Amino acid sequence: MQERALTDLKDVYAGNAQHETAATGVTVLLFPQGARVGVDISGGGPASRESALLSPLTAPTPVNAIVLAGGSAYGLAAGDGVVEWLETHGMGYDTGVAPVPIVVQSCLYDLTYGSADIRPDAHMGWQACEAAWSRDPFALGSFGAGTGATVGKICGMRRAMKSGLGAYAVEVNGLSMAAVVAVNALGDIYEELSGRKIAGLRTPDRSDFADTRTAMLAIDKPTDLFNGQNTTLGVVLTNGDLDKASLTKLAAMTRNAYARCICPAGTLADGDSIYAVSTGTHPVDLNMAGVLAAQVMAEAIRRAIVASRMDDTEFLQRCWEHK
Repeated sequence: MQERALTDLKDVYAGNAQHETAATGVTVLLFPQGARVGVDISGGGPASRESALLSPLTAPTPVNAIVLAGGSAYGLAAGDGVVEWLETHGMGYDTGVAPVPIVVQSCLYDLTYGSADIRPDAHMGWQACEAAWSRDPFALGSFGAGTGATVGKICGMRRAMKSGLGAYAVEVNGLSMAAVVAVNALGDIYEELSGRKIAGLRTPDRSDFADTRTAMLAIDKPTDLFNGQNTTLGVVLTNGDLDKASLTKLAAMTRNAYARCICPAGTLADGDSIYAVSTGTHPVDLNMAGVLAAQVMAEAIRRAIVASRMDDTEFLQRCWEHK
């Protein structure tokens, strides 16, 4: 298994745009030739666009872009800018009258970090497309959809930690597999191999880690802790020859990485979603692809944390409740 750059994948363009002061942003993955896509939504509070189109029961319409954005449901506006960019460049589903860009999107909640008043919009979506098409360096950490991402929030932002955007890509005997993830979880984050906690809920004095599971087990009645202010958004990309039904299963198998690295994951307070994308025809066994996809996603989650480390003083200064 050899590590590759995300940009090594054929017919995949990745770009970020962000508002650093407001701490929110957009990550776009462009597929000029169209791509087969499936999705697995395991969280209870997703904010999404065109997710029904990815059902194996619908027509196999090629997807032109996947958008990951901050801003909660407000951030869905970024998708309009992506549609406009694709139309301008003549990319979309040929209807015989005009190309109709097929854009799917998921958003995470980052309004309690940075600014609640400035959210991703069409202009930011356009900027992310420009960055992708220009092959600008794809930065990890507090960039794109990871700009305002945080983790360990069950006890509020004062005990949370900064997270961000992660990516990792490999090749195994000609099969490419890559993952992009914006980690914005309610729960704590662990390294897959060592089991070591690397981010999450802090003690009240922020001197050490606390345990989100322990805090959750203390809940015995409906509570406003479950306010939907979380979501981990992931994409796995392969050149494997998989149809939409198989990609839906691949996305579900990739969820094993969430289970290994995020605890808890998929709660009603999360909108956890994973897209699985194929842009190639390399022969592949779905079982092998699922194992590899989860492994690659786990490393992308780790890199999201490592790339976005921030000291406590700066983190607390940027949290909305401290303004």
